Amino acid sequence: MTAHSVKELLSGKLTLQEVTVNGWVKTFRSNRFIALNDGSTINNIQCVVDFEKFDDTVLKQINTGAALRITGTLVESQGRGQSVEIQVKDIFVHGEADPEAYPIQPKKHSLEFLREKAHLRVRTNTFSAVMRVRSALSFAIHQYFQQNGFYYFHAPIITGSDAEGAGEMFRVTTLDAKKPPLTEEGEVNHKEDFFGKETNLTVSGQLEAEAYAMALGKVYTFGPTFRAENSNTSRHLAEFWMIEPEMAFYDLDANMDLAEDFIKNVIRYVLENCEDDLQFLEKRLLDEEKRKPQAERSEMALIEKLKFVADTNFKRVTYTEAIDILRNSKPNKKKKFQYPIDEWGADLQSEHERFLVEKHFKCPVILFDYPAKIKAFYMRLNEDGKTVRAMDILFPGIGEIVGGSQREERLEVLKEKMAALDIPEEELWWYLDLRKFGTAVHSGFGLGFERLVLFATGMGNIRDVIPFPRTPQNAEF
Repeated sequence: MTAHSVKELLSGKLTLQEVTVNGWVKTFRSNRFIALNDGSTINNIQCVVDFEKFDDTVLKQINTGAALRITGTLVESQGRGQSVEIQVKDIFVHGEADPEAYPIQPKKHSLEFLREKAHLRVRTNTFSAVMRVRSALSFAIHQYFQQNGFYYFHAPIITGSDAEGAGEMFRVTTLDAKKPPLTEEGEVNHKEDFFGKETNLTVSGQLEAEAYAMALGKVYTFGPTFRAENSNTSRHLAEFWMIEPEMAFYDLDANMDLAEDFIKNVIRYVLENCEDDLQFLEKRLLDEEKRKPQAERSEMALIEKLKFVADTNFKRVTYTEAIDILRNSKPNKKKKFQYPIDEWGADLQSEHERFLVEKHFKCPVILFDYPAKIKAFYMRLNEDGKTVRAMDILFPGIGEIVGGSQREERLEVLKEKMAALDIPEEELWWYLDLRKFGTAVHSGFGLGFERLVLFATGMGNIRDVIPFPRTPQNAEF
């Protein structure tokens, strides 16, 4: 008999039929009630055992974490808490789980403890809910771009360029670490390396995506990116996933329109398709926030917050306006900001971004026209010569979730900017070529996928929204 998923069985369409289901035991109460879950839904199915009809050796193997196949009749439930249940006729134990050794017992575990058990933590309600939402968001992202005329582009993971100018990159080499070949000057001779030059793991697929947008019109990347930033915060990972669309013939306004529409669209998808998981995560968040002082609690519950973002126009504000607001704000005047805002040109920190979103405008904010000095070389210089056509989208609880810009399409201006930053032209000769042959206005943005998952699930730490987090001193799994 073909097995059904727990989700299918709970829909009630198979009532009074004989069914088979596979899953893992969540709890086994009174030698009679098995709560079984197979990952298809946050909800368990109750399987009722007449223990007098089963051998003791089988019943003793039914512990939390054990994998079972259960066959029986699906009936309307007599008890509270579930609409249907299975009257069990047959139990097959796929694999036991010793209750003395299995760490995910039915009690409250801290998130820190579960990070040490990353291979098993998805068996908990919290992590199974987060990972189903993550999967739904991934699908929604591809669906949005595919329905809007974009082509999915695979950017290289090994690259010779540092797109962001961040400098914090993981090197890729096959040279002997203890005895690398040296040049006459005593430097490491990368000509003898696998690629014949220094290479690293990508920090962004943007530059390559620009090349493809200048032929296919609209492309997007969705892949892993890497930052060797020694940052042990709840917002940083060394390996994370990025979505980077690039569009030919789009200016900054069209770029901002697309980014806003995109985010609203994927959030709506999750609201429509992950109701049970979001309700569970909302309740989890409310329980967690009860322990915080009133001032630190969210003004909105999780689902309300997601609906608010999906239905509200994002506020568009220039960097210059934002600096004026921050300079004159109470926390700045009372020296409450860790990084006080004194003058135009300051690089905004998370505390400033969150003040603008959560306290001042009380909605998502798009900041644009940033000082050229604090932004990357490829952003288009405005006529004032001081600012660039950059934009960041700021979200409540997160700060920056999207960063993008209109790209500099003028060859001479791009060369000047690269010279000012000591970026050798020969390193990016192909990128300059794009400005020589059929150049045009074009734009794009990057969205860190885990930050979006963080926002959609209400989790507080980015390590809890990716299956196996990579952080400083941690590549355990």
